[in-house]
Amino acid sequence: MALKKLIGGIVVLGAVGAGAFLFITAPQRLPAEAWAAAGAPDLANGERIFHAGGCSSCHAAPGAADDQKTVLTGGLALKSPFGTFYVPNISPDETAGIGAWTLAEFGDAMKRGTGRNGEHLYPSFPYASYARMTVKDVGDLYGYLKTLPKSANVAPEHDLPFPFNIRLSLGGWKFLYLNDKPRVTLANADDTARPVSRRRPRPLRRMPHAA
Repeated sequence: MALKKLIGGIVVLGAVGAGAFLFITAPQRLPAEAWAAAGAPDLANGERIFHAGGCSSCHAAPGAADDQKTVLTGGLALKSPFGTFYVPNISPDETAGIGAWTLAEFGDAMKRGTGRNGEHLYPSFPYASYARMTVKDVGDLYGYLKTLPKSANVAPEHDLPFPFNIRLSLGGWKFLYLNDKPRVTLANADDTARPVSRRRPRPLRRMPHAA
């Protein structure tokens, strides 16, 4: 009888622990009202963010050049030790791309790594870097993407072996590594403040042009 009670207690504790873990690591969204602060998109700023973030380097078709770099057709294969990730279509096409997405859905992907259907997104999409973007900048980028050409291309599904194809496990990774806190906190900072490096500056070198 004592053994049965012990086993029963372990089962209950395990169930409670699993429930707490799933609750803590569930996909997160920003409050819907947060996106009201984005206001009307500044398309010039959105274009600047688009190029600064190198969006076309992943989302344009492999080998795209010139004007085709703004056709965000997706399909690029990103091979990794975890399997192969395929970059999605983020053109404003309503079916194959993100044309039917709302700003909140786009923003949750950018800042929380949460997909349109409430699923965890893989960090092959570097939302851990985008998490610190302002709501305004996300809104400007979203507005600019809406002005780009549509593409009906449907990117392949990710090709990942077990257990990496289980998105649920990404909640634990996010719990450990995803946050939107500043990397450096400055005392008495203002809009012009910048972190100061204590290292001696290195001589500038000519960098190769990124294709």
